[in-house]
Amino acid sequence: MRINNTPGKLIIVEGIDGSGKSTQIDLLYKWLQSQGHSVYFSEWNSSGLVKSTTKRAKKRKLFTPSTFSLLQCTDFADRWENRILPMLKAGVVVLADRYAFTAFGRDVARGVDPEWVRNLYSFAMEPDIALYFRVPLETAIERITSSRAKLKFYEAGMDLNLSESRIESFTLFQERILNEYDKMVDEFGLTVIDGGLTVQSQQRLVREIVKQELEGWKGLPIPEGSPHMGLMPDSHGSPGGV
Repeated sequence: MRINNTPGKLIIVEGIDGSGKSTQIDLLYKWLQSQGHSVYFSEWNSSGLVKSTTKRAKKRKLFTPSTFSLLQCTDFADRWENRILPMLKAGVVVLADRYAFTAFGRDVARGVDPEWVRNLYSFAMEPDIALYFRVPLETAIERITSSRAKLKFYEAGMDLNLSESRIESFTLFQERILNEYDKMVDEFGLTVIDGGLTVQSQQRLVREIVKQELEGWKGLPIPEGSPHMGLMPDSHGSPGGV
């Protein structure tokens, strides 16, 4: 990854499904706006360029680990080139719910070579802040299974033949991803946030980290008279979720 030499700030959140990262980035998004910052939100797998292709391939269960990895990178590259990078060049705070580290975790958990995946994303810039919300596997699984009627095929890692049970397969798949995230803490300098803390406690920690990063920084302010940035996020609507 390259060093961020743009006027903007790139803040990303990572974690396994059910880690609570999406809730935290939603709160951060609203708080930064209230502080007068121009903020842009981007989330994983939200590019319209490959959305229909991804949907069809998932429905017909055509993905191999490598093709899945390539298509996800295409999605990321499209958002990077046409949305994220221009916003950073404009001096905007860009918040990303998942970044290249998601690929480094999920793709490697599917058996793809770690170095190959990292090379795919070599065009991306290092985040100014990379927050890794770590929760016990059991907690994350309980959160997801209690809020979903049914786990999707690839979401549950059923393509890996880990188990005939979707819940058991999902658990084993997430455990693999969790192990990869833990390896990345030192490799990429991820800041670990205890996802077992209350939502309020986590947010206080997140804001303190962001305050330190933005101290003395002059970015693009929200246009006068506008309560919000007025920029459309990659996804439909504002960030949110569990």
